[in-house]
Amino acid sequence: MSKILTAYFSASGNTKKLAAEVAKAANSDLFEIVPEVPYTDDDLNWMNKKSRSSIEMNDKSSRPKIASRVKDMEQYDVVFVGFPIWWYEAPRIIQSFLESYDFSGKTIVTFATSGGSGMGKTNDILARSCSSDTKWRDGKRMSSNTDVNTIKKWLDSLNI
Repeated sequence: MSKILTAYFSASGNTKKLAAEVAKAANSDLFEIVPEVPYTDDDLNWMNKKSRSSIEMNDKSSRPKIASRVKDMEQYDVVFVGFPIWWYEAPRIIQSFLESYDFSGKTIVTFATSGGSGMGKTNDILARSCSSDTKWRDGKRMSSNTDVNTIKKWLDSLNI
């Protein structure tokens, strides 16, 4: 039986709600990826080109610092990584998270919330932050209100 972690970043609470359901359905541990400097509403104003989130997303090398680390990441075989979609991809803090650990031989499954954007090339972008022997499964965009039965069907389809 695989040991599973559900790690997530949530700026507004939508991804947090979904991550809790994913963790319940997967019977996994839960870890919140919290930025060292929390985002304010002004930071998240995507219509302002000078907002923190806009600046980070326009700088592909940006890696916001994370407030804490997963204790004993080595124990996990499968890591679900959840986030909101920003500018058609994962927020840069997800790359910060992935670059903080050795995921060699582990399976990463992404999931995201979004007001309408799909996953796009998110996995391709994120895979560059991990070793080449990290196993990636296709990500899935879901509503923050997705019920646990729908999530369980998705998990079953992954054959993990």
